Amino acid sequence: MTRVLLFLLVLLTGTLALPASPAAAHAAPVGASPAPGSLNNAAPTEVTVTFSEPVTPVDGRVQVIAPDGERISGKVTVEGPVVRIPIRKAEHPLGTYLISFRVISADSHPVGGAITFSVGAPSARPEAPVESAGAHPSVTAAIPIFKTMGYGGITLIAGPALFLAFLWPRTRSRRGALLAIRIGLGLTAVATAGALGTQAQQGSGAALWQVTATELGEVVTSRFGLLLLGRLAIVGALAVLLPPLLRRPRRTVTVPRTAPQPVLVGAGAPAPEPAPVPRPQPQVTSRKVRAYAVLGLSAAGLATWPLTGHAIAAPLPAVTVSAGVVHMAAMAVWIGGLVTLTVFLLRRTERRVLGVILPVWSRWAALSVLWLVLAGAAQSVIQVGRVGALWETDYGRLLSAKLGILAVVLAVAAGARRLVLRGSGGTGLRRLVGVEVVATVLILGLSSVLVQVDTGRIAAAKDKQITGAGKSETLTSDLYAVQFNIYPVELGEYNTVHAYLYAPDGSPMRAEEWQVTARLLDPALEAVPQPFAPLPTGNQALGSMSFPLPGTYEITFTIRVSDIDRDSVRTTVTVGG
Repeated sequence: MTRVLLFLLVLLTGTLALPASPAAAHAAPVGASPAPGSLNNAAPTEVTVTFSEPVTPVDGRVQVIAPDGERISGKVTVEGPVVRIPIRKAEHPLGTYLISFRVISADSHPVGGAITFSVGAPSARPEAPVESAGAHPSVTAAIPIFKTMGYGGITLIAGPALFLAFLWPRTRSRRGALLAIRIGLGLTAVATAGALGTQAQQGSGAALWQVTATELGEVVTSRFGLLLLGRLAIVGALAVLLPPLLRRPRRTVTVPRTAPQPVLVGAGAPAPEPAPVPRPQPQVTSRKVRAYAVLGLSAAGLATWPLTGHAIAAPLPAVTVSAGVVHMAAMAVWIGGLVTLTVFLLRRTERRVLGVILPVWSRWAALSVLWLVLAGAAQSVIQVGRVGALWETDYGRLLSAKLGILAVVLAVAAGARRLVLRGSGGTGLRRLVGVEVVATVLILGLSSVLVQVDTGRIAAAKDKQITGAGKSETLTSDLYAVQFNIYPVELGEYNTVHAYLYAPDGSPMRAEEWQVTARLLDPALEAVPQPFAPLPTGNQALGSMSFPLPGTYEITFTIRVSDIDRDSVRTTVTVGG
């Protein structure tokens, strides 16, 4: 039996080799001020970064780096999805600034990145801090392992517990099933401790073994940490309550309602009346109280998974969290029941006894699958967002693979159910159930990876995220120097052009007239004037630029600085497909 359990655990872990890209982030930066890649007249006193969902900054990991490498940021504040960073004036204010950020999204995943903007002329980009590069490979590898252990743990708790409570044969020993429950409790506890122990490194970018007491303290006092500490407390309580509840009840000796009295021997001695024995008063048994406590604790423990995952950050959190609890409960009952049948009951149990157990289990399994599908459908509709995401995103492709395996499992389960209803069993039934177990273990592994991948909803937000891309350059002529920024340099009409005009001595210069054109070079097309208008400051102009086709464009600025002085400067920009 122990070897079979170990085999199942190895199979669970082996599913993690399935190809998938764990998400580096689950929220996306969708706006910033100053705008990414922009050119500005003066350094701001505050910068902001706006994300697609509420975030929590990682202490010391959100900062602004001046052009000379000096850190100039102050205390970070957060208002929902908006991160505000006050900055002081740099000693050398002209050049390119770097906004480096690392935050934790609402679904407990880390988000890291960097954005640049320039004051005056652009310069070399300051070096980003090492921790903004992303999670360390050791952490990336450990996270899905811990998640799989957690899922495996709850199935090893739920399945054996359900059978021991309602369907266990009187003639079979309960020792192995109780051991499976203890293993499940242990796996869940280790997985939870592992999630707590890796959260700080996800935020800092450090290796798995590089964590400080201060960082751990910040994790355990966060919302994420408190939920996981609650899960650990629930696991400890279940370890105390479950085994006594599921052991075979001890036989009790029936006490007669009246106790016999000794007969007095003697002349004329009357026979005494029998003494009444007090009848026990009806009361709620401790066993029933323990059972209700176990049910309540189990529901609370299951809720900690969606409360620390994708579900809590979805547009309808009440729906997705509730569906997540139902989905996990149904999964644990179904897969855990199959494991219990395979490991403990299908072998060495009398055929007559199996004839009683299997029809009941078949009905329970059908109900579990029904709730599993309904809850999964509710989650998928919200998380995928659109039909195209099923094949355009990693999340959609993994979900499709999971649904495909589920369809195979249901077909096999239908065959097994027909055998049960006909009263057949033996080797054929054991093989079908074995196939179900292997396939459902693969589903568990896919689920462990799926929760680490951006949902279709998040992927849609990332399509709109800011990237810091753009074109910034300074062009000079005998009459002037023009600094400009085009953002974000993408196909279409929505590219912003912002330009600053300076005299040869570097002082701001007023323009009498601004013109800008864009011409595709290959295939060669005519230059197209772009909307461009001066701003009240006089030395600035703002407009938009259209790139209808991919390729290299020649951008020409023609600026008149007096009634007779006019000159043109040119550069090129490449627009991808």
